[in-house]
Amino acid sequence: MSAPIILASRSPFRAALLKNAGIDFTTASADIDERAVEAPLYDSGATPEDVAQVLAEAKAIAVSEKNPGAVVIGCDQTLSLGAQIFHKAPDMEGARRQLLSLSGKTHQLNSAVVLVQDGKTLWRHVSVARMTMRDMDPGFIGRYLARIGDSALSSVGAYQVEGLGIQLFEKIEGDYFTIVGLPLLPLLAELRKENLIDG
Repeated sequence: MSAPIILASRSPFRAALLKNAGIDFTTASADIDERAVEAPLYDSGATPEDVAQVLAEAKAIAVSEKNPGAVVIGCDQTLSLGAQIFHKAPDMEGARRQLLSLSGKTHQLNSAVVLVQDGKTLWRHVSVARMTMRDMDPGFIGRYLARIGDSALSSVGAYQVEGLGIQLFEKIEGDYFTIVGLPLLPLLAELRKENLIDG
């Protein structure tokens, strides 16, 4: 019998991707301090991709330690503009400032996924999407934030491309799953390889 699969995330978007793909899994929250985990990485020259991977792994390991035998899927996503990493805005003013700084530029969404069993990492992967925002004036940004409200604070970059956020973009390079925060095709390939799903 194959091992149970746990998604170490409470993200409804990630869970929906796995459910739609026919994966049998449960979810569990990883109780880690993300900022504390990533703080030492900045001094070590870690890339935004590295940061996403380390956070994904830390979440998966934390859940794995409480669930012996289960295969845990850990995931995390960073938004980077050059070397600068963005986090979820703390308030609407922060969201406004984020959007102003991203306006007219191309940023990266770095989506990491790992598989961990009994505290040991079996596999890790990072996919990158390049997101080019159109040039937006402050008035439009204010109106956009007024329309979407507090949902601006629930995602890094203050947008969801599956909703009104798509109007912010001029060009997107990368697959939808990477943008949502779970590189699904590489994950499914690995689950098949490990005989965790029918292949």
